[in-house]
Amino acid sequence: MDAQGIAHRSDGKVVFIDGALPFEEVSANIHKKKNNWEQGSLVQVHRASSQRVTPHCPHFGMHAGACGGCKMQHLNASAQVAIKQRVMEDNLWHLGKVQPSQISRALQGPAWGYRYRARLSVKYVHKKGKVLIGFHERKSRYVADMESCAVLPDHVSRMLIPLRHLIGDLDAKDSCPQIELACGDAVTALVLRHLHPLSESDIQKLMQFGRQQAVQWWLQPKGPDSITLLDEQVNASLSYGLPQFGLNMQFRPADFTQVNPDINQALVSRAIQQLDIHREDKLIDWFCGLGNFTLPMATQAGSVTGVEGSQSLLDWAAHNARFNAQALSQRDATRSLCAVEFLAMNLFDIDADALLKLPHANKWLIDPPREGAFALVKALAAGLENTAQWTPPSRIVYVSCNPATLARDAEVLVHQAGYECTSAGVVNMFPHTAHVESMAVFDRA
Repeated sequence: MDAQGIAHRSDGKVVFIDGALPFEEVSANIHKKKNNWEQGSLVQVHRASSQRVTPHCPHFGMHAGACGGCKMQHLNASAQVAIKQRVMEDNLWHLGKVQPSQISRALQGPAWGYRYRARLSVKYVHKKGKVLIGFHERKSRYVADMESCAVLPDHVSRMLIPLRHLIGDLDAKDSCPQIELACGDAVTALVLRHLHPLSESDIQKLMQFGRQQAVQWWLQPKGPDSITLLDEQVNASLSYGLPQFGLNMQFRPADFTQVNPDINQALVSRAIQQLDIHREDKLIDWFCGLGNFTLPMATQAGSVTGVEGSQSLLDWAAHNARFNAQALSQRDATRSLCAVEFLAMNLFDIDADALLKLPHANKWLIDPPREGAFALVKALAAGLENTAQWTPPSRIVYVSCNPATLARDAEVLVHQAGYECTSAGVVNMFPHTAHVESMAVFDRA
């Protein structure tokens, strides 16, 4: 799925048309021809779809130079979600031969101002004598000439022009290719990637800008491990809340957190609801990250084990567990965290033997990256040959950011491990984009 209309020539040849919607009559400019398909761009709409809407952002479009950050602004928001739901279902069936017993209601949230994490490209254009900051143009490596962005928080969108002026005034304007945005509930951090050491003048300009705009500047001269805070006077912690569980999750600007905080709260709540946790339950959170699901699970379960490949992330997850356990005990005597353990494992190379050595858990949550959890579910299927030594989880909740790998892993769970896909539904984490996130529930048959 790439937010393209699909047409057919009289001989049956498929034509993908960027910017066209289902059931429209359009003219298109064909710019790529292959034996079995062609690709083109919208030129004119002769009969519009009832779901076509006026794009909210002035930088959206099909023309050269348009921002490529959002590809679906011309489609009604509800129709976007319906299409994503269909993509998830089609992937499950065609790739995995899996059909959920029930389709869950889609999780939706604010359509604008939701993007609390973003990687903004920076380019000083000598010919124009100005700096561009934003996302790339459609199907191009060039940086779009953006003066605002409707999916970024308002205060960040308003900052784009001042940021352009700031970078343009730096000695290092030619060697700063990227700004990483990380927003917490109360703190906004900007991570400046710079290829050469910054002058003292540049450092002072960045610090002055940070204090004027109430943002934290972090500097990244090399890889993610080189990130350091520029101005110790604005050393407030980045954090986001999960208020329904009384939790506050601290993180560093380079740590992975969900882009959309409203949807993340809803996602965590639904996952906990789907797990149907009781105090006697023992759970494992695979790919636990900072503890985004681990700690909410720990407010209700008997024990939770968080498993992650990165020791750095696990250290921070353990920090969050200690921080929240202390905060809950001081603030609310009726709430507490159960025993939480964190383990470092290579989850892309796990096998049945490693799985059998882990603490028993009757319920799992799996939240992998785009690559999915193929090794893990294969290990589970293989481990079922040793049920005398090991009892598999009765329920698995799988949170996915890639419908193709979800379908692949679902095929193993259903057709090899004997689970039933009892429900599945989409999570609209990235409105106006073709990105499909989803959640599926698997129960032992």
